[in-house]
Amino acid sequence: MRIGVVTFPGSLDDIDAVRAVNLAGGEAVPLWHGDHDLRGVDAVVLPGGFSYGDYLRCGAIARFAPVMTEVVAAAGRGMPVLGICNGFQILCESHLLPGALVRNDHRRFVCTDQRIRIENAATAWTSAYKHGAEITIVLKNGEGGYVADQPTLDALEGEGRVVARYLGRNPNGSARDIAGIANAAGNVVGLMPHPEHCVEELTGPGTDGLAFFASALGALRSSRGGTVTLGS
Repeated sequence: MRIGVVTFPGSLDDIDAVRAVNLAGGEAVPLWHGDHDLRGVDAVVLPGGFSYGDYLRCGAIARFAPVMTEVVAAAGRGMPVLGICNGFQILCESHLLPGALVRNDHRRFVCTDQRIRIENAATAWTSAYKHGAEITIVLKNGEGGYVADQPTLDALEGEGRVVARYLGRNPNGSARDIAGIANAAGNVVGLMPHPEHCVEELTGPGTDGLAFFASALGALRSSRGGTVTLGS
């Protein structure tokens, strides 16, 4: 299975995402922000970093990149798309996910090994986890506070679209301790922590992040790119 990893000007974690895809058993395909096609990939990862220097707002310029026209269309057809950190911000700016990511409430950049709980193990990117699994994933952001209006937050909770939640101290002031969310179909997931940094014991902490990428490969094998329906 071929998973595309998009590089924007200012991306930092694209190489890490490529390695994670390969370690999970997939074939990583580098994609460029100026591409007008997705080169036949089966899924897409939008990696972390500072796309276009985070000018205007994080992800605000990246949403207009030519490749995002293709990503938005493919996501609408059911293609699995994962946005990590800056990628999560881009998904929100592109309206593939609701809400926004704002500056951390303590106004400081955070870099830590963060404990999170998998709240939904039925998305294209979390199906290899057990519901309620508690894992440790690297977190590093300055604008990682997830916000949305109360009806949106209530809908996310009621529809089971909160994918992951912070455990312990809320590291960035995210509403309801939300670390990641999914769209209604479950094929698009945005996650503030960085699973691509947790795929090898050598670089640690542990390998808890590898299952995000293995999940997508499993979903693709079973559905061949079809829409994955959210479960409980």
